[in-house]
Amino acid sequence: MNYPQNAILSIDEGTSGTRAAVVTADGQVQCLEYHPLRVVSPRHGVVEQDANEILEVTLKVCRQTIARAQELNMRIQALAIATQRSTAILWDGETGKALVPAMVWQDSRYASHLGELAAEWDSKLLARTGRPVGIRSPYLWAARHLAETPAVSAAHRAGRLLFGTVDSWLLWHLSDEQRCLSTPTNATSAGAYLLAEHGYYEPWLEALGFPPQLLPALVDDAGSLGTTRQSRLGIAVPILACMGDQFAGAVGLGCIARGQSLCMHGTGSFVDLLVGEQVPTLQQACESTLVMTARRQHGVAHYSAETFVPTTGSALNWICEKLGWFDNAEQISALAARASTSGGVSFIPALTGLRVPHLQPEARASLTGISISSSREQIARAIVEGIAHSVAGCIHANEQATGLSVDELVVGGGMSNSDALMQIQADLSGIPVLRMAETARASLRGAAFLAGCDGLLWDSLADACQTLQIARRFTPAINGAQRQEQRARWQQRIAQELAAVASPLPNQE
Repeated sequence: MNYPQNAILSIDEGTSGTRAAVVTADGQVQCLEYHPLRVVSPRHGVVEQDANEILEVTLKVCRQTIARAQELNMRIQALAIATQRSTAILWDGETGKALVPAMVWQDSRYASHLGELAAEWDSKLLARTGRPVGIRSPYLWAARHLAETPAVSAAHRAGRLLFGTVDSWLLWHLSDEQRCLSTPTNATSAGAYLLAEHGYYEPWLEALGFPPQLLPALVDDAGSLGTTRQSRLGIAVPILACMGDQFAGAVGLGCIARGQSLCMHGTGSFVDLLVGEQVPTLQQACESTLVMTARRQHGVAHYSAETFVPTTGSALNWICEKLGWFDNAEQISALAARASTSGGVSFIPALTGLRVPHLQPEARASLTGISISSSREQIARAIVEGIAHSVAGCIHANEQATGLSVDELVVGGGMSNSDALMQIQADLSGIPVLRMAETARASLRGAAFLAGCDGLLWDSLADACQTLQIARRFTPAINGAQRQEQRARWQQRIAQELAAVASPLPNQE
C-alpha cells in the first residue's frame, strides 16, 4: 500500500522570483515551481515592485506545487514562508489591493534625508536596533505616502490602511485570520526593531512621521501564525513559520550555531556570522555591518552580524538582459572558468551603490581596465571576481565588527552552483567554501525545518539539519602573497570609485 508521505509546503518569496515546493522528513525539496518577478527602477535610487503581482504569482506557484504533491500522495501538514526582507507595502484592508508600488529593499531614494538624521540618531539606533539610520527606511517611505498620495491618506482616514513588509503582506492574504503580522528576521531589517525587547523603537518612528497604529504586530519566526485560506490555496493547514529569506537559508544550510558563517547568493549576496543568544556589541563602528535577528523561536532570539552586497545576482541579470553581453549567468560562469586571470579587468557590482568598505549610495558600478587584448573570457572572469571580492570584503567587515574569526564559509542560493565563483571566492577570502547539496533550495528547506522541528516532521532543529549533505568543498588554490596583491588591486579600484563620488564632474547626474 502506498501510504501518504507527510510534507510541509514552503514558499520562497524572493526579489527576482517566487518559488514554492514541499519539503519531506528526509530534507528533500520536491515539486518545485518557480515564476519570475519584475523589478523596476525608474530612476537611480528608486527600486520598486508590484505587490499585487507578488501575491498573484505566489498563489499560482503554490497551487501548482500542491497539485503535484497531491498526485504523489503527499499530505501537506503546514505552510512555511521565507521572504525578501524590508520591501515595504501599503494596502487597502477592504479591497486587499496594494495602493502604491512596493519599495524594494535595494531602494535608496531617501538616502539624503536620512543622512541628515544620522548625527542625532545613529548612536541611539545602533544601541537598540543594531543598525544606524542607513540609506533606506520603509517607515519614512510610508510616512511620505501618507502625506503626499491621496489614495493612501484616504485609506488611512477611513481606517482601511495596512502597512507591512512582504511577510506581513503574505500572512494577511494567505491566512483566514488576516492579521497584519511581522516576524523578527523581517522586522529587524526595517530599522526600528528593538533587538533585546522584541518591540518597536517608537521615538525613531515618531521622528520619521510614521503613525505607530500602522505597525504590524510582532510574533516569533516560528509558532502559530494562522491557518491557510482554503478558498485561495485549496488546503487548510497551520502556518508555522515565516522568516527572512537569508536566515531561512542559514537554517537550510545547517548554520544554527555561534561562530558559523554563511553567504546566501540571490539578488544580492548576504554574508552572516552567527553570534549566539546575546545581542552583540560591535567592536568597531562599521557602517556596513548590522546586527540581525537570525531567528526567534519559543521566545528565544539568536543573533547575527550581517554585511551584504545589494546587487550581485541582479548584476548578472542586468548584464545579460539589459546589455545583452551574455546569454545567461551560467554562460558567464562557464566563460570565467576558461580564463586563468581577468587580464587586469575589474568589475564593481555597485548598481545601487556601495556598502563595503563604506556606505556610499551614490557610487556606481564600473567595468575598468579593458584593453584591446581583453577577451570575452577575461571580462566574464572579472565579473565573477567582482562578486567574490565584494563577498570577501563582507567577511572581513564581519570579523572586524565582532572580533570573531571565520574559518569556513557555507554558501547557498543560485549563484553558489557556480564552481568558478566558489573557487574564486575561496582564493580571494583565503578560507574554504562549503557547498551543501541542493544549496539553491536552502531557503525553502530552512523555513520548512523551522516549521516542522517541534515534532511535526523532526524532533528539533538540529535533528532536521542532520538530513543535510555536503556536496563539495572548495579550498584556496593561491598563496597569501597572490591573494594580498589581488585584494590590494581591488581595493584601489574601490577607492577610485569613492573618490569619483566625492569629486563629481560639473553637471554630472
